[in-house]
Amino acid sequence: MEFLFSAIQIGLSVGLILLVLMHSGKDAGLSGAFGVGTGQGSLGGGSLVERNLNRWTVGFAIAFAVNTIILLKSPFW
Repeated sequence: MEFLFSAIQIGLSVGLILLVLMHSGKDAGLSGAFGVGTGQGSLGGGSLVERNLNRWTVGFAIAFAVNTIILLKSPFW
C-alpha cells in the first residue's frame, strides 16, 4: 500500500511541476510555447485555457497535500 501512495506522490509532483511551469509569468515562460498566455495558438483563447490551467493546478496541489498527509499519517513507517 505504501508503494501505491508513493507512486501517486511522484506522479502528482511531476504533474504539479509541469502545471506550474505552464503558467505565464512576467516573460511568458514555458506557456508562451503553447500559446497559453496569448489568444493565439492551437489551444484557443487564453482566458479559458488559463482558467482551466488554474483549476488543474489547484486540484493537483490539493491532491498532493492530501496524499502527503496520508503518507505521513500512515502506519507503513
